[in-house]
Amino acid sequence: MKKSEIRTFGIVGGDKRQLFLAKSISDSCYDVILGGFDKLQSTGALILADVRTSVLESDAIIFPLPSVRNDRSINTPFSDRNVILDEEEINALKRKPVFVSMRDKFLKAYPELRDARVFDYAAKEEFSILNALPTAEGAVQCAMNDYEGTISGSKCMVVGFGRIGKILAKILRNLDAEVTVTARNERDIAYIKALGYKPKNTSELKNVRGYDIVFNTVPAMIFDENLLMNTDRNTIIIDLASLPGGVDFEAAHKFNTDAVRALSLPGKCAPKTAGEIIKSTVFNIIEEVYG
Repeated sequence: MKKSEIRTFGIVGGDKRQLFLAKSISDSCYDVILGGFDKLQSTGALILADVRTSVLESDAIIFPLPSVRNDRSINTPFSDRNVILDEEEINALKRKPVFVSMRDKFLKAYPELRDARVFDYAAKEEFSILNALPTAEGAVQCAMNDYEGTISGSKCMVVGFGRIGKILAKILRNLDAEVTVTARNERDIAYIKALGYKPKNTSELKNVRGYDIVFNTVPAMIFDENLLMNTDRNTIIIDLASLPGGVDFEAAHKFNTDAVRALSLPGKCAPKTAGEIIKSTVFNIIEEVYG
């Protein structure tokens, strides 16, 4: 297949991100068939159909983030139907490029597609970097909703100095918060100092005292029962890490600690931007593979 042969995209399932993704692709002069959006009544220039039509009549298919649920069904929050791909749909997908998130989980649900052209757009570095900004902004929005004071003047800790941690720390400081950032290696700690944040070593966290809001970005169990036992009860903990996360929520409940699991923030807080990021990543994959 050549890039020029892709004229119609099937957008199957997903939340508001996929709707903005579909609109952005349509604005680029492609036909778009939405599947799994039964609750919608109007889609403008987009074609509203069932999942089967979207899969069979499109040249390339984009599944949502996450793509499948634990029962193999496609993630279709805009539909009450439990959609599981049948043999005809799977055979159709074998003949065209398929774009998914969490590819391993998708292929575990549909092993027949292991030899098909299945690309994981969420695994691309550019996708993760671009999503860091709406994730960080969404984290601040969560804090504003839960914290009874202002971010300005608050004492905040950002656990982890990865993509999200870097951007989040900058946003918090721009809002005049007092920002502490943790990292594990000396290079990152040096950067934290150079940027004017207060540094701490993540592996040496034995207690969390004197902070109004803590944001965890590390996908490992940082806030276990021992650390939560030594965390101020009035501290709000916002866990941004992907599942299983970095906070023991049962222990947090036991100690009456206000802990919030904040997942899929780009889709909730900035679906337009998130949809455009998916489009950009998918189009770059198409250019690399089929250009």
